[in-house]
Amino acid sequence: EQAKVLDIDALNASFIDYLNYGGYPEAVLNDEIRANPDQFVRNDIIDKVLLKDLPALYGISDIQELNRLFSFLAYNAGNEASLENISNACGLTKPTIKRYIDYLESAFLIIKVSQVDQSCRSMQRERTFKVYLNNPSMRAALFGPVGHDEFALIGRLAESALFSQRQHATNFRNLRYARWRDGEVDMVYLASADQKPLWAVEVKWSDRVAENRSELKSLKSFIANNPSVKSARITSRSLNKVLEQEPVPLRCTPTSLYCYVVGRDAAQKNNDDLARKVATFELIDEVDALLQTTL
Repeated sequence: EQAKVLDIDALNASFIDYLNYGGYPEAVLNDEIRANPDQFVRNDIIDKVLLKDLPALYGISDIQELNRLFSFLAYNAGNEASLENISNACGLTKPTIKRYIDYLESAFLIIKVSQVDQSCRSMQRERTFKVYLNNPSMRAALFGPVGHDEFALIGRLAESALFSQRQHATNFRNLRYARWRDGEVDMVYLASADQKPLWAVEVKWSDRVAENRSELKSLKSFIANNPSVKSARITSRSLNKVLEQEPVPLRCTPTSLYCYVVGRDAAQKNNDDLARKVATFELIDEVDALLQTTL
């Protein structure tokens, strides 16, 4: 069933505001922070983790190396990367880059997503991957807010936003992106049992698919090569309709609406899980176990 919105222009404006400034409760609820949210995100979040917490936790001696790498990843969030091109751009060795990326992931600053091919096979040796920001507003804090007419950049940050919303789901680590010689799909979900793809999403910040069905080429090619796919979606700026029914339902949904629904459903599921654990005393057992390990 398609979700609906009464004023897509207003929702899109709020979505871009979220990409630039949202994602941190303090920046939303505190009037002083709202007056200068980029300063809060940069000083209290990014710099604190990069310059203090991570160096202290992992014994990092060259803080500028870590800062340089994070700035590069933040600026290029959503683009495909490799250890080689990061090394060429940042002047760091590949082992150092790999280690720092692990650190940044553990600090919930970035999300690293692995690649599969057109038939959803994982690479035997990981050559390329994508890095998204755990919170897209970190980019605005470092490089300035994205404008409403910067469509390509909004699309990349929207991918970060969707992966960020998805990370609250139980099987978040089952997400991949698919890329092959002449095609790409931004988000693919693999079944836990057999690692077969169940659904796929292509993220766009345009309505071109309404007039140019070639926008569906990669997504339809991926579906054709993977019979296990049960549904697929392409996002848009404002288009909200079912595009095709065969061989699987192919829906087009505004990116802002889809991101909202994903976040809402993840939060609702977490709330339902919490209520169930409280009712069955599982939460008490979990707290007891945590206390045992931290005393």
